[in-house]
Parts: sequence; C-alpha cells; structure tokens
Amino acid sequence: MACEKWGKALVLSLLLALAACDNQAIRELEEGVATEADVRARFGTPENVWDSPAGRVFEYNRQPQGQKNYMITIGADGRMSALRQVLTPQNFAKVQPGMAMEELRKLLGKPAKVTPYALKRETEWEWRWVQPPNAPMVFTAVLNDDQRVLRSGSSPDRATEAP
Repeated sequence: MACEKWGKALVLSLLLALAACDNQAIRELEEGVATEADVRARFGTPENVWDSPAGRVFEYNRQPQGQKNYMITIGADGRMSALRQVLTPQNFAKVQPGMAMEELRKLLGKPAKVTPYALKRETEWEWRWVQPPNAPMVFTAVLNDDQRVLRSGSSPDRATEAP
C-alpha cells in the first residue's frame, strides 16, 4: 500500500514537472517570430511531422501520462504560425462516424492507449484530457476493421480517482 502511494506521488510529480516545462516552452515561443529551430530547442524531436496546406505540422504528445497533445505549424517562411493544444471539446466534436484513422490522428495526435477487440473487429483509441476547469476525462474513438470511426465520446477518467 505504501509503495502504491509513493508510486502515485512520483507520477504526479513527474506530470507537474512536464506541465511546467511545457508552459515555459510555450511562453518562450511567439507566433510569427519563433523558427523551427526554436520549436525543436524547446519541445525536442516531434512524434510525427506531416505537410498541410498551412505548412509542416509537428506533433508533440504528452500521452499516456499527460493530458495534452500539441500541434505546432511551421509556415513556408520557416516561422511558427500556430501552436495549439488539440485535446479539446471543439476538436472532439469534429470526430464523426466514417472519419479515417489518419485524419483522426492528425486531429488529436497519438492516443494514450490503443485496445483491439478481435472478436468485435473493433479497436478503441483513448486520449486523456482535462475538461475545464479541471475534470480529468478520457475521450474514446472506436474504429472498425477499415480503420474508420464507428462512434466516439468522453467519460470521466477513472484512473485518476482515489481507491
């Protein structure tokens, strides 16, 4: 029991440290001024990079222990044109049945957990997030064998509840 409490305390400490680092990095980056090198210096190597009409998008995940995922866009001029935290109710509302897995990944970033259900021929993707002001939640998207969204929704994050 004591080890479990210490483990939870350690995880909480690490999460707080990570959040503090993110907040510092975000304060140091200004849209239209910061360069790709500035972004990489503050956030490190992105989890994923892809092209979009607005420029190159860098994906920075804080899953599975964190509750945020960041997408940073570098415009054609080599400067940061957008920095956004994507695990939001507004983005979850964009997830619709039929949406392709790749589109879902580009919208929300890498999930915290992927659980296949072979007999149902479905896979659940989960992201941990915070519903304002501070309610821990899990957003789940269920995909079929064709890697398309069947259904989605949010629920309280039971992993954060006291035993």
